[in-house]
Amino acid sequence: MFLKYNTIIIFLVALLGAIQVHAQQSVHSGAPTQWLEKGISLPAKDSLSLTVDSLSFSKDSLALAKADTLAKDSIRRSPNALDAPVNYQAKDSMVMTAGNMAYLYGEGNVKYQQIELQAEEIIMSLDSSLVYAQFGVDSVGQEFGYPLFKDGDQEYEAKTMRYNFKTKKGYITDVITQQGEGYVTADQTKKLDNNDMFMLGGKYTTCDNHEDPHFYIQMTKAKVRPKKNIVTGPAYLVLEGVPLPLGLPFGFFPFSTTYSSGVIFPSFGEESARGFFLRDGGYYFAISDYVDLALTGEIYTKGSWGVQARSNYKKRYKYSGNFNLAYLITKLGDKGLPDYSKTKDFKIAWTHTQDPKANPYRTFSASVNFGSTSYDRNQINSLYNPANTNNTKASTVNITQRFPNFPLSLSANMNITQRTQDSSINVTLPSLNISLSRIYPFKRKNPIGGERWYEKISFQYTGELRNSIDTKDSLLFKSNLIKDWKNGMNHTISISSTFNLFKYLNINPSVSYRERWLTHRVNKEYNPIEKRLMPTDTIYGFNRLYDYDAGVSLTTTLYGFYKPLPFLGDKIQMIRHRFEPSVSISGHPDFGAPGYGYWQTVTYMDYDGEIRMEQYSPFEGQVFSPPGQGKAGAINFSVNNNIEMKIKSDKDSTGFKKISLIDQLSLNMSYNMAADSFKWSDLNASLRLKFSQQFTLNLSGVFDTYTYEATPDGRGRRVDIPRWKAGKGIGRLRSTGTSFSYTFTQETFKKWFGGKDEEGKDKSNTETNTASTEDEPLDETSGGTTENSSGRLRDKKQEQGEFDSDGYMVNNIPWSFSFNYGMQLGYGEFDPKKLEYRYKITHSLGFNGNIQPTKGWRFNFNATYDFNVHKISYMNCAVTRDLHCWQMSCNFIPVGPYKSYSFTIAVSSSLLQDLKYDKRSTYRDNLQWY
Repeated sequence: MFLKYNTIIIFLVALLGAIQVHAQQSVHSGAPTQWLEKGISLPAKDSLSLTVDSLSFSKDSLALAKADTLAKDSIRRSPNALDAPVNYQAKDSMVMTAGNMAYLYGEGNVKYQQIELQAEEIIMSLDSSLVYAQFGVDSVGQEFGYPLFKDGDQEYEAKTMRYNFKTKKGYITDVITQQGEGYVTADQTKKLDNNDMFMLGGKYTTCDNHEDPHFYIQMTKAKVRPKKNIVTGPAYLVLEGVPLPLGLPFGFFPFSTTYSSGVIFPSFGEESARGFFLRDGGYYFAISDYVDLALTGEIYTKGSWGVQARSNYKKRYKYSGNFNLAYLITKLGDKGLPDYSKTKDFKIAWTHTQDPKANPYRTFSASVNFGSTSYDRNQINSLYNPANTNNTKASTVNITQRFPNFPLSLSANMNITQRTQDSSINVTLPSLNISLSRIYPFKRKNPIGGERWYEKISFQYTGELRNSIDTKDSLLFKSNLIKDWKNGMNHTISISSTFNLFKYLNINPSVSYRERWLTHRVNKEYNPIEKRLMPTDTIYGFNRLYDYDAGVSLTTTLYGFYKPLPFLGDKIQMIRHRFEPSVSISGHPDFGAPGYGYWQTVTYMDYDGEIRMEQYSPFEGQVFSPPGQGKAGAINFSVNNNIEMKIKSDKDSTGFKKISLIDQLSLNMSYNMAADSFKWSDLNASLRLKFSQQFTLNLSGVFDTYTYEATPDGRGRRVDIPRWKAGKGIGRLRSTGTSFSYTFTQETFKKWFGGKDEEGKDKSNTETNTASTEDEPLDETSGGTTENSSGRLRDKKQEQGEFDSDGYMVNNIPWSFSFNYGMQLGYGEFDPKKLEYRYKITHSLGFNGNIQPTKGWRFNFNATYDFNVHKISYMNCAVTRDLHCWQMSCNFIPVGPYKSYSFTIAVSSSLLQDLKYDKRSTYRDNLQWY
């Protein structure tokens, strides 16, 4: 009996020890549960303590239990074991079952290495490394908490998901993932271990309304390679839920997050004059991180074609720029018929900007816009650009070199001016300039005492070498460099100084010397058939021309103050008048004298038999004009005026502010003592009124100081009788002009009419709203967010809007209207009765505006008005509509010779930019055929 009961006790003790070992290993972080099922146990000191105390075993009988005698690799690793621990948590609850299943409820989260799974409900199998996630349903039947799977930088949203952490494969239903600029959804998806996905019933769209997209490409089956591409089987377009008969046997959608080359798909359409076309198609070359190149072309069924090369380049802290080269052949009409024409056009556009930090002593810049006259007329994309309607185009390239610690600079320029109205062109290539800044050669290096008079003498030099031509653009490349181009060099040396007389008078003497080097001279003789002097011979060689002048000026500044009488109040504190008179005397000899040889005299008998003499200069019409005729000894008078008023400030009782009454009023006139007649010059006047920081009015005018008499043919002829001697005043306005512009917005009238109260109210509301947004999170009523707080793709997005302090949406309609007006007044036809010229006024008016009545609609226009024909000469209008994932635009020119329109509706994404409808006309459609 004793042996029997002893055997039972020993069995119970051993069973209790085994149970304790099992309980502790189930919570051990490094021992999976399946190890216990296979009879593998980890020896631990504390787990065997009960057996040591309850059983009187000797220490040497437990030698196998020593840690250093147990080999680490003796424990067999389960084939389902993971390489890293799995961390999981849930907000609501977690349930663990005896079958090694874990149930996570309420915002469950499972993390394994770089993989993370979030869902409302998650089920994990601890034995097979499988996980299953699904959404939850609230009390009203709304789905929430959709599974979100993250693998590195890849994210997938779904309704249900099965995933194996060991094999990294999964099965997903109703998946949503963003690839490139678009979104991919599918009913059934199989995910592979390399993140590739095979889909059935997939959709690709750029619309972020995932539940009901405005359009999508239905893919029967597809393979998605994240961040690389999508390859599909048969696919078709679905628009607003309606399948369209636009199908493809297969599809390929490339994605690239790196800079790479690729094909530029052309656009297609039709023109009545040139036929069907493929345009703007070609290839894009990603040459390097600093420069790219796009080669595109266009072709028409009636024979027209063109090529274009565009490139952008940029190097940080060095330079940036772009260029555009285009060549276009336009064929209109039928070959062999009178209406057939063929034109060859080209365009060169180049812009280069140097970073100021690149080189402080050398700068290079370019702004080139050069092309044939008819290029803009034949390139339809130019019709809707107001800049291309200008009659004058200018191009310039400049490089300047400065020298440290030396006042010398060298520069080279290239200038091209085109006038499209008459196809004329002026080219200056090159124009080399050398400039020596003002230096004081007699200034002492170590001055002792005060500055001496000769130390104030300064010296300055400028030189220019110029080579230019003025011709038609069609004859430019046929010109002769020696015979057709004009070239020469000009030198200018100036010596001046400044002295003070009686502390208040400034005396400035100066001497200037100019010398011109010209390469040819043209001799002329009287032609009795043409009845004028005509060129007879051109002599090439070196010709040196020079002239000089000297002068001295006297200037000072006077101030006058006026304080209003006390009974007018103390609002106006003081009125100040600044008066700056100046008198200067200058003179030079007569360089038209025969001794200089700059002017020649031709004696001839005219058609009536009278002997006449006429003078001309063999050097006129060249790049640098020859010295003028006649000696000069002129006295110049000029005055500048400025009137300001100081008043008390309305905001600060102790402060003051200045108001400009007349910002500048200047008058100048001269008297030539050496002239034989017409010694007085015209009176020049200019006025500048500064009404505000944004609006300044400038006026200038020239007043005629002499009288006129009528000729036998009814024209006016100037008489050497000043107007004040004839009792007609000092002068009569000969010409004047002004221009100004202004922009009206929705805030303009608030500032004009009661803007202070409104501004204060708006400011207080803004401050209140700002304070509330800092203290409280943004919600639906704040209007401060456009995305959901969780960032999920399936969650509904909040409408964007601006709300006032009461929670009502503010309905703003942004608009603006700008105009610029110019006016010129001058002499017109002569009035023989009044012996005065009638005035002629010319106007110019341009205006533009834009309005956004709703968030999606926008309308803008610009136009010019021709006062001669009393109608709008040019107008360009544009209407755009944001259709969420689509963009609609309409450009049209309703008046003028370029009357046409262009209508385009296309997907907003650049990836699907060729998914569009384009309809346009050209100005040639308005031509009337007889």
